[in-house]
Amino acid sequence: MLKLFEDPTSPRREKIGHTLLQYVKAGSILNPGNGFMDTYDFTLNPYSGCSYGCNYCYAAFFSRTEVEKDNWGYWLKVKENALQLLAKLRTKPLIDKTIYISSVTDPYQPIDKELELTRKILKELLDYHNVRLVIQTRSQLVTRDIDLFKKFTAVQINMTITTDSEEVRKSFEPFCPSNKVRLQAISEVQKSGVNSCITMTPLLPIIDINEFTRSLKETGIQKFIVQPFHPEKGKYIASTREEAIRLLKQFGWDLIKYQLAVEIFKQNLPWVGEGKSGFAPI
Repeated sequence: MLKLFEDPTSPRREKIGHTLLQYVKAGSILNPGNGFMDTYDFTLNPYSGCSYGCNYCYAAFFSRTEVEKDNWGYWLKVKENALQLLAKLRTKPLIDKTIYISSVTDPYQPIDKELELTRKILKELLDYHNVRLVIQTRSQLVTRDIDLFKKFTAVQINMTITTDSEEVRKSFEPFCPSNKVRLQAISEVQKSGVNSCITMTPLLPIIDINEFTRSLKETGIQKFIVQPFHPEKGKYIASTREEAIRLLKQFGWDLIKYQLAVEIFKQNLPWVGEGKSGFAPI
């Protein structure tokens, strides 16, 4: 592991599993939505970096240094003052504002089981006036906060599930929970009465599209979002590049197969949105 953090003013560092943690003071916590998220009023990221290490993640290219980018998945910065920054905004009008949590990290990092930073942020947001939340994750830890989700006027929980293959998942998303675990988690959220969505973004190689579609439908989810994977762009492939490329060739995964999969989804699932329009605020 390369030395990632050079800031002597931030001495709190620890190693948990494969992840090197650093506790930092952030300058802001609510940022105006822009780019792909420009239809949201704000994005909120309790962390920077990510322990899950998806090798196609665009967020890796927002890393501050080449070392951090090259070690994506092995480092995480905890914004230890996130709650305090949010509390300072209580006097600002946030009535009916839309907030996307999170745009460049996962709010349910493994360390959040211990820190409960995301849970504390949700509790703080309950004191605002009718904020509308979309929460994006790939972790079963999201089920912990079902009690809080139920208290919001408008909330949607997005679970990212990109393939039906554990071989593919391990190559492209090496440190993520299994596909089965994620399906079970979002099913639990849905059954609790909380508005839920499955995002297949990007859609990676599929073994059995019909069986995969059946498993998606069995969750009871009414909303799905899909978008293609673009291996030719290169920048989406990082830490396990060679294995990822091998699997793409093995499955013959291309835009034609993607489009065929989308047609099957649209024929069998309640609602399927594509790309940016699918992510429009609730």
